[in-house]
Amino acid sequence: MKKASLIAIIGICAFMLLASGCTNPELQGLTDQNQLQAKNLKDLRGKLRIAQIELNQCKEQLTTAKGLNSPQMQALKDQIALLNEDIAAKVALINQMREGLLQGGVRLPMELSLALKEFAENNDIVTFDEATGILKFKSDLLFKSGSADVIDSAKAGIASLAGIMNSEQAGQFHMVIAGHTDSDPIRYSKNLHKTNWHLSAHRAIAVLELMVKDGISPKRLSARGFGEQRPLQPNDTKEGKAANRRVEIYVIAAGM
Repeated sequence: MKKASLIAIIGICAFMLLASGCTNPELQGLTDQNQLQAKNLKDLRGKLRIAQIELNQCKEQLTTAKGLNSPQMQALKDQIALLNEDIAAKVALINQMREGLLQGGVRLPMELSLALKEFAENNDIVTFDEATGILKFKSDLLFKSGSADVIDSAKAGIASLAGIMNSEQAGQFHMVIAGHTDSDPIRYSKNLHKTNWHLSAHRAIAVLELMVKDGISPKRLSARGFGEQRPLQPNDTKEGKAANRRVEIYVIAAGM
């Protein structure tokens, strides 16, 4: 009797652990991976700030240097040159890490990935890549030609996405919203969007502002504009241009 009771208790405990998600190795692995990525980038930025402080100190010493002989002056100049090289390398590495993340996206927990997949399947305005965690919104279904005002029919879809990204399983992730255009120059809205770069950035910001209005913390969002510089297809066909007009949302680890 005692043995049966013990087995029952173990079974109940196991069920409670599974229900709470504490034994989900995939989610824990993704969490650890995202935290490591964020920590690496944060550490590198910290080292960059230290190098910049050291550089400023050396420059001040050189400006106010008195009584230093030629070898000492040269050593200070050499140190400044090395610090400049070190800072440039760190900045390049930070940009590479961020850009690599934006190109490749990040693996998402299964529950969140399934929710985003279902969202895309139920909304014609967006596609979702499970492998990279990247959502692609079709600009023609988000905006009128040459405009950065989200049309009313698309606002419900953005609100639905905000609801998903405000869920518990999405809380550890941030989002980068990136606007893209085709190669056609701005014609009728130059007073609002001087170039395609401006239009793409303004469209990304418009989506960002809606997501904030729908409850996403501004701390989890950033916007970028690429203009016509990153086409998915050649701009020599109507279909190619339509594919290139898009707003992409990259789901990234917090802190990136």
